[in-house]
Amino acid sequence: MALEDGKDPLVNLRFNHNRPLPLRLLQFFLLFLVLGLGVSIVSMYMVRYFGVQNVAGVKRSNIIVPCFQEPDNSQNWFKPPPKLLHKMNDTQLFWRASFVPQIKEYPFKRVPKIAFMFLAKGPLPLAPLWERFFKGHEGLYSIYVHTTPSYESNFTSSSVFYKRQIPSQVAEWGMMSMCDAERRLLANALLDISNEWFILVSESCIPLHNFSIIYRYISRSRYSFMGSFDELGPYGRGRYNWNMLPEVALEDWRKGSQWFEIDRRLAIDIVKDTTYYPKFKAFCRPACYVDEHYFQTMLSIKSPHLLANRTLTWTDWSRGGAHPATFGKADIKVEFFKRIFEGHACIYNNQPTNVCYLFARKFAPSALDPLLGLASKVLGY
Repeated sequence: MALEDGKDPLVNLRFNHNRPLPLRLLQFFLLFLVLGLGVSIVSMYMVRYFGVQNVAGVKRSNIIVPCFQEPDNSQNWFKPPPKLLHKMNDTQLFWRASFVPQIKEYPFKRVPKIAFMFLAKGPLPLAPLWERFFKGHEGLYSIYVHTTPSYESNFTSSSVFYKRQIPSQVAEWGMMSMCDAERRLLANALLDISNEWFILVSESCIPLHNFSIIYRYISRSRYSFMGSFDELGPYGRGRYNWNMLPEVALEDWRKGSQWFEIDRRLAIDIVKDTTYYPKFKAFCRPACYVDEHYFQTMLSIKSPHLLANRTLTWTDWSRGGAHPATFGKADIKVEFFKRIFEGHACIYNNQPTNVCYLFARKFAPSALDPLLGLASKVLGY
């Protein structure tokens, strides 16, 4: 049965049902358009006021790192470690310290520093004198302290020695563990790329001049100061062991003071050495005192042209015995220092000079007060 207009009622029904579809599509399209514009506006606002890292990044320890950008860690190579205490063992430490830049021009402003390395059993009784010596010269020196492992210093945060202890191990007199401690000091100091010169001192050492004189003397020297000489008697060649061959021949055997100053190149040579170390560890034992022979012999073989063949640390051996003289309160007089300063001659940059010593030892804790009293007049600081 048809309607009056002659159209099929089923066709009319389908037509009325499909009629709203275009309107729905238009509504969905407008909704997505509005949402898209909203997200875009919000994103632009966040980028403008919070930075792109906050929008497209991940958070690590309160630092936003962009997903599409590598963090800039280059400063980690330029700056010294923020803390001296670390978990590296000696093998890892020496390996890390032996890294050598192949491009000699530094990509940052480098101020060469002196690393003062204190090899001590525990306390530093002469620290107040050293504090006065260092005062006003920040940025030109670094300090490293090796002690017995159980010792904990109590320096205040205002002290130059505050938190300057390195991870340490027991060092026995005359044994290879003493040289291990010295290598450990060198390796930790090498981690600071600005350290150019390395001075080994003990808790009983004092500076004989002010900081400016010592810095100028060391920085202008063409040579490093490692005592290294051929002694023919029982305390020199008499300590040689033929098992040192073939790495060390008798004519290469050298002796010298334990206390040295070397530049960065020689410090790296000491730290990376695996050729001479096993020989000295196995065959230089008391009465062969390895700290008087190992570095002295090795460097005289590898780099004799870089050594001044003398020490910068004055020591009095005139009383005889296995240990030098120790000076206490009663010894500290102006005449005592005249004895150290006068009557010496040596070579500096191939020219004669009478300024031969920059440091002296051994001073007892009782010497501190008179030293502080004479320092400005006699020592210049």
